[in-house]
Amino acid sequence: MMQTEALPTPPDGSVGAGSAPFHVAIIMDGNGRWAQSRGLPRVAGHQRGVEAVRSVVRAAPGAGITHLTLFGFSSENWRRPEQEVSALMGLLRLYLRNEVNKLHKDGVRLCFIGERDRLPADIASLMQAAEDQTAANSALCLTIALSYGGRADIVTAARHLAHAVADGTLDPDAIDEAAFEGALSTAGMPEPDLLIRTSGEQRVSNFLLWQCAYAEMVFVDTLWPDFGPGDLARCVTQFQGRERRFGTVAP
Repeated sequence: MMQTEALPTPPDGSVGAGSAPFHVAIIMDGNGRWAQSRGLPRVAGHQRGVEAVRSVVRAAPGAGITHLTLFGFSSENWRRPEQEVSALMGLLRLYLRNEVNKLHKDGVRLCFIGERDRLPADIASLMQAAEDQTAANSALCLTIALSYGGRADIVTAARHLAHAVADGTLDPDAIDEAAFEGALSTAGMPEPDLLIRTSGEQRVSNFLLWQCAYAEMVFVDTLWPDFGPGDLARCVTQFQGRERRFGTVAP
């Protein structure tokens, strides 16, 4: 479980109408289609997608965003062709080797969620080193979900609590939403205010299922490699025009 010290949020944890979202989560979709539409191999779309990550990370703090969570590789993505998975792992290695020092210089805290034991050992080591190096930074908390699935996250949390009950260190009656959230991989992070998915698809694809219970959702047709700061700003503006009631009624 990742334990992070959340950056400042409103006392009740909510973001009101007209405010910028503190936590934005993005399903970065469309790399393959971007490449195929140009007659390029799918890996070219993933390479261009890394550039989109750079531009959005740079733009996030200026948009008032304190937490940015990116869906980099899902637990289901392991079923893709071996050549594509290998290429994605290679791009991840390059990103971790080439980008972490710059992120650190810019005050970005880098965190990872997902099943690390399924990733190559050298990548897991680079991830840990990046987390250690950037742990004290506070300009932006950038979380990358790798080998991540929302259902697996919930199951792992339930298993953790079940073991605590079996060990006698936790009273079953003490398990509430706060206790469950504390057992998730995102423990210590504010819940996403805004979930963005690119490429025109309109589904959450097993991403942050518990955490996005009250997130506003924006679906854009832009393919991820073409998504940039202007697109992010438009999504934030759309969010600001919405009224968030969290199950209550407007006053």
